[in-house]
Amino acid sequence: AIVQDIGICRLIRRISPDFPIHGSTQMTVTSPAGVEFAKQLGCNLVVLARENSIPEIRAIRAGAGGDSVAAAPAGQASVLPLEVFVHGALCVAYSGQCLTSESLGGRSANRGECAQACRMPYELISDGQKVELGDRRYLLSPQDLAGLEVLPELVAAGVASLKIEGRLKSPEYVASITRVYRKALDALGGGKADTAAAGNSRYELEMAFSRGLYPGWFRGVQNLELAHARFGKKRGVLVGEVVRVERDRVLVRSTGPVKLGDGVGFDAGRPDEAEEGGRVYEVRPRLPGSDELWLAFGHGAVDFSRIKAGDFVWKTDDPELNRELRKTFEGEAVRFQRPIRAEVHGHAGGPLTLILADDEGHAAKVQSAVPLAVAEKRPLAAEFLRDQLGRLGGTPFRLGDLANHLEGEVILPMSELNRLRRDAAAQLESLRAQPKRWRLAGSGSELADKPDDRSTFNAAPGPIPRFALHDPQSANPVLIVMVRNLAQLTAAL
Repeated sequence: AIVQDIGICRLIRRISPDFPIHGSTQMTVTSPAGVEFAKQLGCNLVVLARENSIPEIRAIRAGAGGDSVAAAPAGQASVLPLEVFVHGALCVAYSGQCLTSESLGGRSANRGECAQACRMPYELISDGQKVELGDRRYLLSPQDLAGLEVLPELVAAGVASLKIEGRLKSPEYVASITRVYRKALDALGGGKADTAAAGNSRYELEMAFSRGLYPGWFRGVQNLELAHARFGKKRGVLVGEVVRVERDRVLVRSTGPVKLGDGVGFDAGRPDEAEEGGRVYEVRPRLPGSDELWLAFGHGAVDFSRIKAGDFVWKTDDPELNRELRKTFEGEAVRFQRPIRAEVHGHAGGPLTLILADDEGHAAKVQSAVPLAVAEKRPLAAEFLRDQLGRLGGTPFRLGDLANHLEGEVILPMSELNRLRRDAAAQLESLRAQPKRWRLAGSGSELADKPDDRSTFNAAPGPIPRFALHDPQSANPVLIVMVRNLAQLTAAL
């Protein structure tokens, strides 16, 4: 459960000691003290506020118990893993705690119903006078977050997990963004640096969804750069600027790749109005080797009278890239195989026992219906077993470690060994598909009999009770004091 509310954290921990809780970015954790507080609440991971810079993340990591997420210092409690939003739409409100959508339209952004009020054009009034904004009227619309360029720094700062925003996004978006960051992390782990790959990644990120890409607050506060105010909707890749418009074609000074079939849109600086655009039917250089291209479109697809010189040209769709992305997730083919361990046990005259186990505690155990026999030649040696048990194509597994505990030189029919492998793999896959089971602190009837046990006032684990104001079972009156500064707090204490 990704949780903002402190009371819900306490309630979950009261009901279950091991149900996983992730502290939401809306907890607004910006300090080591915030991480420690989340830890006391029973959180297993903290998603930091999006406004933290990389130096601040580094300081939080160090102050919360260590510079590494791998292990805590000797003699110290374990360090909570830190997660950060690394890519996607940014909310103009602090750490995403927006009330504007609900105030204007009754749709709560904090309940997944954001009406995107920040993506609308606004007027600016200064001292009672309207300020002319030109084409910069999207004052509350930040560019989309893209932390790809600072990924090495995030890893070095001790970030354990990357979070990608994906509200209302397509499967192609998910496939594209996750593979870009996965490749970048793998290259980082291998010490590689590929400039060409970085350029291709940038293109792919912009085509997936982009209102402009920016590293957010990772580099510190640069709000005028973060919110360029020109538009608040998806644009894609900037591929040029209109030079000349003719009756049935447009001459564009190219700054990016355009090919047949691509979808493009023309940006006249009025994104709140209907914009011209269409699918490219013809691409032809004005002169050989020229960076100026003639673009033509399907008959009637574009009203050329609404396009003028100086308009920006954005690529909004790349069918070739979309087809490539869909190949990564469509169909029934297994896309990823995780390593599993295998053990074989047995002796002549008894069954062969095969155990397959993963790293999450699941284990499948099967036995042969045919007893092992003494081998006159070609016994079940480790190399032979690895070859046969490693044939896991079509399953989500690949063979990792193999432990051979067979006694003596024994043999089993090949067909029976293959059956054992198939049955064990199917059983392990079935075990992994079952929902995880978490421990309950007490049975449902016990909780129902004592409803006060579920109260957030007295249900907090660990040292939290020191925050309690009074004993809820007491009938004594309670004085609650409001303080507005340190002097008042000192006096009240």
